[in-house]
Amino acid sequence: MERDEVYIPKTREDLRIADGDLVREIDYEEIFGDTPIYTLYMLIRQQLLAFPAYLLFNVSGQKNYPKWTNHFDPNSILFTHGQRRAVIISNIGIAAMVWAVSQACSTYGIANVIKYYGKLNSERIVVMITYLHHTDPILPHYRGKEWNFQRGAAATIDRNFLGWQGRFFLHDVAHYHVIHHFFPKMPFYHGREATQHLKAFIGDHYVYSDKPAFQALWEVYNKCQFVENTGS
Repeated sequence: MERDEVYIPKTREDLRIADGDLVREIDYEEIFGDTPIYTLYMLIRQQLLAFPAYLLFNVSGQKNYPKWTNHFDPNSILFTHGQRRAVIISNIGIAAMVWAVSQACSTYGIANVIKYYGKLNSERIVVMITYLHHTDPILPHYRGKEWNFQRGAAATIDRNFLGWQGRFFLHDVAHYHVIHHFFPKMPFYHGREATQHLKAFIGDHYVYSDKPAFQALWEVYNKCQFVENTGS
């Protein structure tokens, strides 16, 4: 809870939900499960706004970071001193693309840019994949001394995201994500082989799901609303 960078779950206190032993037992299925229209609205909002909100305002990021933490400030706590130059270059590149897209909108029209420019679709895929990688009812979140690198790295899940299409077009990014946590600099094309060795080494700590992606998204969002205020 204190060391993760993104998709850190809200606590019961964050959502102002009373403890279950106060006055009467709360039916959370009634609160969270019986509102499909609201759930759909929240999922659409997440898919459209989550990534820019995280980059700009550290939404769903580490709560212990300074208030104005973002991914565009070269001096942000998110980056090391050696990464600052890369952040500046990235910012220049983003500014250039914003200009180019705005020029394209003026020349070809907004509708055509939305139709042919792939960023909108790729961003949705990134948000969906990363959310499902780091969120699931069976994944643990550790506090304090219970956390270590190995436990934190294993607290993610490989998913059969869009089947062969995910493998071919997304280069197995969803299928072999656990190994990425342990070896973040390893080339993606070694993911399959390395995962087999990792599974043999960590055993039951390796988590995999073959549930269809959109079914998983719906179920995970409904079931993973908060964690308790205390606990290891």
